[in-house]
Amino acid sequence: MIVVGTDVVESYLAAHAGHEGIKAARSQYGAWLDIVARAEWSNPEEVKASYPKASILKAGRVVFNIKGNDYRLIARLQYQAGVLAIRFFGTHAEYDEIDAETV
Repeated sequence: MIVVGTDVVESYLAAHAGHEGIKAARSQYGAWLDIVARAEWSNPEEVKASYPKASILKAGRVVFNIKGNDYRLIARLQYQAGVLAIRFFGTHAEYDEIDAETV
């Protein structure tokens, strides 16, 4: 997949540098990014095969758990184009404050 919007995550991680668990979150995000960049998903079922705990939402949105669900990443996938656009990255509590289907 072509991954766009990595600046969303990088900005979040930079703004929270020094917070407990942020180094582990950065490491696990890096591992996630490596996998996604090599993925060739053509439908939500293929995403679930790679990430069984991912939540498939409406409008092509997928929620990925990062660092044991401490952080959540919302992406919009355009399967035919092979593009994954990161729309949100934050803690579980921050995620609860937004509408994941419209972010």
